Amino acid sequence: MIIRGDLMVVSKCPECGSTKSYKDEDKAERVCSKCGIVIEDSMVDTGQEWRAFDHSQKINRARTGAPLTHKRHDKGLTTEIGKGVTELFKVPAKKRGQFFRIRKWQKRLLTSKDRNMSFALSELQRLVSFLGLPKTLHEEVAKLYERALQKGLVRGRSIESIIAALVYSLSREYQTPRTLTEISQASGIGKRELGRTYRYISRKLSIRILPARADSYIPRFSSMLQLSDKTQMRAIRILKKAKETDVISGKGPCGCAAAAIYIASVLEGERKTQREVADVVGVTEVTIRNRYKEIAEALNIEEEVEKMAREDEEKRQEEKKMQDKPVRRHRKHKEKEEKPKKKRGRKKKKR
Repeated sequence: MIIRGDLMVVSKCPECGSTKSYKDEDKAERVCSKCGIVIEDSMVDTGQEWRAFDHSQKINRARTGAPLTHKRHDKGLTTEIGKGVTELFKVPAKKRGQFFRIRKWQKRLLTSKDRNMSFALSELQRLVSFLGLPKTLHEEVAKLYERALQKGLVRGRSIESIIAALVYSLSREYQTPRTLTEISQASGIGKRELGRTYRYISRKLSIRILPARADSYIPRFSSMLQLSDKTQMRAIRILKKAKETDVISGKGPCGCAAAAIYIASVLEGERKTQREVADVVGVTEVTIRNRYKEIAEALNIEEEVEKMAREDEEKRQEEKKMQDKPVRRHRKHKEKEEKPKKKRGRKKKKR
């Protein structure tokens, strides 16, 4: 290909066979200079990128609109007549009635699919924001929900349960897993119904998600327990060693993650009780105790962990006693002050 000024010599025009064409910068098209057929469109602009230093420059130099996104039911392309109540007062008084009717009919002419997508995506936005999930997952869930709607999988089921099931499945794929209990509490859907919908949707949409790994839960649970990065890395190393010995294979990932966090917090001097860890992770103390014993025995660190846990407990008890002593003295002193003083004086004799 040879460029000569505004003319571009190409191999051949598909319509007239001409080898001369020119590039239209405004329309991003390549046009045959002889017959006028558009040979190529939607061409990438490789020219200089403009910078904007204020709002007016930004508007004048804008070359494209908002990007297409699956987060909105119309992909971000549909125009809306009169966004908000204040727009009505910008129209002359004689045209306000007509403006109001046009706006009303635009809302009425939406299809059932658009209404369904609009409600579903608003619920998805709420759920993703509540659980703190990434934007890429948000986009992917919106795509999958649209596929489920086109196949008719939503009919007979609640929109909230479908959205919650898709979020549960994809959160594991994106290495940001959320437990069934967390998603159930966030969406208001029961765990039984959520599990049933998840199995149905994954079968119909051919979604094959591998089980969540225990180490993917460590960063979030460590952050919720306010543990340091050092403790977090220690917990991940403990899980890797335990995985090599096959002691955690077949066990629940949340329970294994909780046990590793408990062991790491004790060894790093940031001990959290099993009750505190259980409340954050959402498992029972018995589960943590069982996983802890299995992992500690496999790694031969049971004696070390128990010794450090005992020392930490003794320190806590001593600190508690030191804090309680001045409080008790203050109470005794206060009780003495509050006792009423007896009045002294001779009693009057009865006549």
